[in-house]
Amino acid sequence: MRNFILRRLLQTIPMLFLASLLIFMLFAKTPGDFIDGNITLTAQRAAELKALYGLDKPLLSRYLHWLGNLLRGDLGFSMQYQIPVSQLLNQYIWNSFLLATIAMVLYWGIALAVGIVSAMKPYSLFDHAVSIVIFAAMSFPTFFLCLLLIKWFAVDLHWLPVGGMTNTGSDATGWTWVAQVAAHLVLPVVALVMLQAGSLTRYFRASMLDVVRMDFIRTARAKGLRERTVILKHALRNALLPIITLLGFELPGLFSGALITEKVFNWPGAGHIHIDSLAARDYPVLMGFTLFLAVLTILGNLIADVLYAWADPRIRVRS
Repeated sequence: MRNFILRRLLQTIPMLFLASLLIFMLFAKTPGDFIDGNITLTAQRAAELKALYGLDKPLLSRYLHWLGNLLRGDLGFSMQYQIPVSQLLNQYIWNSFLLATIAMVLYWGIALAVGIVSAMKPYSLFDHAVSIVIFAAMSFPTFFLCLLLIKWFAVDLHWLPVGGMTNTGSDATGWTWVAQVAAHLVLPVVALVMLQAGSLTRYFRASMLDVVRMDFIRTARAKGLRERTVILKHALRNALLPIITLLGFELPGLFSGALITEKVFNWPGAGHIHIDSLAARDYPVLMGFTLFLAVLTILGNLIADVLYAWADPRIRVRS
């Protein structure tokens, strides 16, 4: 297992370099930038700023300079916010991580439980009801669902706050601050769970249905094992194998999938500044955030490979 993990780690190094090259070229070749978009600047001042930020240098020279800074942990300088990109992301990324992690734990838990029950009772009333609810939730556009939740629970019922992370003007600390953050988390978390749990539930259900029809499950039942043991010990572990593949997309999805949700609920996360930076064409911020998502994608696939090898030892032998 140790050699398997080491080989996978070594394989990520060229992938990271290739990702950095693609990301840099994508934004470097995009027409216009933050300076070009500022109509108040004179041509002379714009040329001075381009020289100051190194935007007048050849493309290869700019990439090597950016890559060298990356290796030292420097993601560049935000032209819009006038602070280092690493400092800017550090201010907001943890808020996104809090929101997305809670949502991920909930919708994976719900999908696992509902998927197993639906597979155990296929085409039953419960299974049909779950299918209707799942497809109804998945059919809502993200922004519409978020606005609908705000209309019902914040505007009409006054049960929950409209948006933000804490109450306006609040300087609360300790448990009072925790309570405020928890209250503001409810609506965006519900929105993310409703949008994500449906497709994952269908994956779990389909995978469980395939496994429970296999010969080794019939053998386990014929041996007199309890149904709970058959499902949780034998069927579930094998049903998780194809689901583990999805985990590689979950880590970047934690952040990229919440971009619109964070914006609608005014949640101070990375998605919020990503949309603002996109509108301002602040490419250093966009490159830093995109590279962060690329690293999460590679890390997620690495974790998925390790979990797959743990669940199926044959993977370690063949790799």
